[in-house]
Amino acid sequence: MTPRAKEISSFHGDKPANKPIRIYAGLNSAEDIDTRVKLILEEMKRVGAFERSLLILVIPTGTGWIDYAAVDPVEVMHLGDTAIVGMQYSYLMSPLALLVEPGTAPESATVLVNTVYDYWHQLPVESRPRLYLHGVSLGSYGSENALSPLNMIDDPINGALWSGPTFRNPIWKRLTRNRDHGSPAWLPRIGDGRTVRFTTQENALDMPGSSWSRMRLIFLQYASDPITFFGVASAFRPPDWMTEERAPDVLKSLRWHPLITMLQLAVDMLICTDVAEGFGHVFAAEHYIDAWVSLTDPEDWDMKDTERLKDLFRKASLNG
Repeated sequence: MTPRAKEISSFHGDKPANKPIRIYAGLNSAEDIDTRVKLILEEMKRVGAFERSLLILVIPTGTGWIDYAAVDPVEVMHLGDTAIVGMQYSYLMSPLALLVEPGTAPESATVLVNTVYDYWHQLPVESRPRLYLHGVSLGSYGSENALSPLNMIDDPINGALWSGPTFRNPIWKRLTRNRDHGSPAWLPRIGDGRTVRFTTQENALDMPGSSWSRMRLIFLQYASDPITFFGVASAFRPPDWMTEERAPDVLKSLRWHPLITMLQLAVDMLICTDVAEGFGHVFAAEHYIDAWVSLTDPEDWDMKDTERLKDLFRKASLNG
C-alpha cells in the first residue's frame, strides 16, 4: 500500500520523487525485543534509511497495526524522501493489551527508540535525517514512555506526533492536568505552545505570535474517543470534558450518572473503532496532514498544497 514514486511525483507536478522506505519487524522476526531491534537497525543501514531527509519511528497499536492514514500523507508530502520504521510487540487489541501487558509497549518502544537514537546521534548533524516519533493508541503510550529528555537533552529528536493517546499516557496526563486555565480538557493549551500543542478535527496548531522550539510535540485527539477520555474517577464525579465547554463531537444531551458513565465509557472502548472516520478512535488522514505540516515544515509548501493533499486522501478514503 506504499505510495509509489510515480504517484508522489505526479502530485508535485512531476518533480523527481523517491520510493518511500518502510521497515517493519513482526513478532516472528526474532525471539526477543533486543534481537528484533538489531535486525531493524541493520536493515535501516542496508537500505539507506539514515540517508533520507525524514526518519519516523512508529510504535504500532497492540495488534501491530500502523495506520495508513497517518503514514501515507507524510510520504507524499515529502516527495518520498522518508523512512518509516515499526516493530510489533503484541497481538492483542490496544485496550486489552493496556490492561493485560501494560509494560510491553513501553519496553519495546524504549529499546527501539534508544538504539536508533544512539546511532543517529553519532551521525553528522548536517547530513543526518530529522528524527520523529509517532504512535496511535497504545503505540502513543509506548512512544511517550520511550521519550527520555535526560538521554536526549543535549541533542533532542525533532519531535513527535501522538494520536489517540490512552488515558494512561504519562506525558498526556501531566499536560492535561496542568493545562492553562480556561482551556478545555479535550483541547488543552500549554503556555505559549513552543514545545507542545494539541489539536482535534478542527486544526488548532496555528498559534499567532508563537514559534516552535527545537523539539515539537503534537497530540491529535478526538473528544469522542473513550480510549483517551476514560477514567475510573468518572464513576464518582463528572469528568472535566463533560462539565467544561463541550467539544463539537460530544452530544450536549450526554449527562453524568454515578458508575453508569464509567461503564458506558468502558463499553465504548471496545467499539470505538467501528465509527465514522474522524470520530471516536478512527483518525482521518486530513487531520494527520495538518499535524504533519506543522510538525515537519515541508519545503515549498503552502495552504493550497495542504488542501490538495487532503482532497487526494478524501477521495482515496471514499474509494476504499
